[in-house]
Amino acid sequence: MLNAEAEVPGYKLLLPETSEIIWTLIFVVIFAVVFMKFVLPRLTAVLDERSEKIEGGLKKAEEVQQQADDLKATQEQELAAARQEAAGIREKARQDGARIVEEAKARAEAESDRVLASGRQQLSAERQTASTQLHSEVGSLASDLASKIVGESLTDDERSRRVIDRFLDDLESSQSATR
Repeated sequence: MLNAEAEVPGYKLLLPETSEIIWTLIFVVIFAVVFMKFVLPRLTAVLDERSEKIEGGLKKAEEVQQQADDLKATQEQELAAARQEAAGIREKARQDGARIVEEAKARAEAESDRVLASGRQQLSAERQTASTQLHSEVGSLASDLASKIVGESLTDDERSRRVIDRFLDDLESSQSATR
């Protein structure tokens, strides 16, 4: 029996024999079954596990990013509060400084007024003392001078006091007139 294959040269090379096709199909089916039964579930499990790890990692990364954003916002709020507190402290320090300066000025003025009043009082007391001392010395000198001029002793205290007072009054009135 002559085959159609025999008639066309090279056609046999392109088309394998039927038994080879059947055995190849049986092998491919067995390979596909073994692959789908054993290899594919493991491969799927590994891929699913990797997918879960990746998704878990992404989820964890998002959580960490959210925590970092929250922490950053908290730190910014705390920093703003600290800046406000520092500004308040600086303002209070300025006010306290101004108050202390004002108190020091007031104390210095009070001390100055006290020293001036004390000086005036002391000056007045010294002037009074000098005036009294001067009165007695001038009176004594006037009495001696009057005794020499009059030619009689003015030992009488009453008479001497009147002469001295009259002399000092005349002296004061002449000084007042010249001013």
